[in-house]
Amino acid sequence: MRRRHPIPVPEPYVEPLALAAVDPAELEREAGLARLFELHYSSMLRLAVLLGADDPENVVAEAYYQIYRKWRRLRDVEAAEAYLRSTVCNLTRMRIRHLQVARKHVENPPEPPDETVASAESTALLRDDQRVLIDALQQLPARQREALVLRHWLGLKESEIAAAMGISCGSVKTHTSRGLAALTEAMEARR
Repeated sequence: MRRRHPIPVPEPYVEPLALAAVDPAELEREAGLARLFELHYSSMLRLAVLLGADDPENVVAEAYYQIYRKWRRLRDVEAAEAYLRSTVCNLTRMRIRHLQVARKHVENPPEPPDETVASAESTALLRDDQRVLIDALQQLPARQREALVLRHWLGLKESEIAAAMGISCGSVKTHTSRGLAALTEAMEARR
């Protein structure tokens, strides 16, 4: 007769989040990020869309991941929103730049589809004047578009815009002025 070995009983499985509950700093980080997500996710998503991101959800997710990794090194938790905003701007800019380079190296670029499917964010902006304004905004150079979106959509001060874009206040004024002039011209040409 064969002797049966007792079935080994596995040790109790400890959930990773249960381990985090032991560390107060980890609890603070989780709570802070949850608050940040709850308060600012939709505005960061709209920011990425208005800046021209082709995949705004991934840009914003990456921005939250980066702030998650650097949470303990934040000097001021209150500055987390500004850091997040700056990260969304930088990631969008990098993504657009990457796509431009990738398109240059494609031998036979695909033809654009005849019908474009509007995202949920774009669908919310269906009014005719808004569509024209968004189209004109998308035609602006990236820096002008960023300056205008940060100034007029988010209502940031020049110093905050300069910090988010990594440029001087004088450059913010220049980009904002030129962008407004181009948008005004586009809207007047429509009338």
